Amino acid sequence: MRVSCLQENLAKGLSVVGRAVSPRSTLPILSHILLATDGGRLRLSATNLEIGINCWIGARVEEEGTIAVPARTFIDLVNAFPPDQVDMEGVMRTMALNLRCGRSEANVKGMDAVEFPPIPVPEGEGGIQLDPEVLRTAIAQVAFAAATDEARPILTGVLVLFEEDRATLAAADGYRLSVRTIPLPEPITEPFAIIVPARAMTELGRICADQEDPVLATVTPDQNRILFQLTDVVLVSQLIPGNFPDYHQIIPQGRNTRTVVGTADLLKACRTAQIFARDGAHIVQFHTQPGSDLEPGRMLVSATSAETGDDVTQLDASVEGEPIEIAFNVKYLIDVLSVIGTPQVALDTTSPSSPGVIRPVGEEDFTHVVMPMHLGR
Repeated sequence: MRVSCLQENLAKGLSVVGRAVSPRSTLPILSHILLATDGGRLRLSATNLEIGINCWIGARVEEEGTIAVPARTFIDLVNAFPPDQVDMEGVMRTMALNLRCGRSEANVKGMDAVEFPPIPVPEGEGGIQLDPEVLRTAIAQVAFAAATDEARPILTGVLVLFEEDRATLAAADGYRLSVRTIPLPEPITEPFAIIVPARAMTELGRICADQEDPVLATVTPDQNRILFQLTDVVLVSQLIPGNFPDYHQIIPQGRNTRTVVGTADLLKACRTAQIFARDGAHIVQFHTQPGSDLEPGRMLVSATSAETGDDVTQLDASVEGEPIEIAFNVKYLIDVLSVIGTPQVALDTTSPSSPGVIRPVGEEDFTHVVMPMHLGR
């Protein structure tokens, strides 16, 4: 193999595939990145058997070939090179890759590409089109709510439900639920649902940042994997088998109090309260008081720590309904407020022991449900 490409293109491609590398695997080949010539371009591939990423970069191919090189060594080396042309030559006899860039030369010991697990690529045209910017925002608003505990594997994934002219993304971890609906550029004929690992969705959101053309989503015929096709990248993920819990049952249908506050103000108040709440199970209390003809409604955000002290922040709020005092895990509120882009946010509550519902004001396509915390009085 003999290939030349620009250092910046190679470094960018490696930053895309590098996140799929498995650093602590029992299979040594999974800690490697596969380099292969493919139709006049250089293909970089990495997989941890759950997620696989192929990335194609422009290159001058003088001799076809493939080789697998240790990911960490190769990525660090390329990032250390000057912004110049990188000349790579695979020496099959010693299974090594010779690199030259500027006045630097290095030899990286590799492995035979035959051992590398195959990563499927899309066959033919077709697939469901998704707007990359809308998809990226939806993933940011949903994936963080998925469980990190493997005790219930189904909750470590994001439910993706395709129906007619829309797709719904949902994730829950037993303490909170995030649901976001996005429009589909082209309607689909048959509705279907899949569960994609949250980590794969997060990676997809990261890769989508520079994407302008629609993302094509295709489920393999055996229903085991989903392929997301971008301009120069294909991300493949295993699907999680099973049925996602019916999240509609978790979303309260009624409310006794609706509190509307500035998103940035509430986020700042939560971050201030967290300084004291982190010593006491992250409990923060929210006391909402409806306004009168003489003064506006208000929300008090307070936290208390037996060791370090306490704080109270008062926010102007539009309050409809009864006054209420309710407590939440402040980390969960910071997570959701950080991904809401509207100037104002609404908190719907029923009672101190019932879930709270957070929605961006002016946008009906995002709903977040968070369980309250018991104050133990």
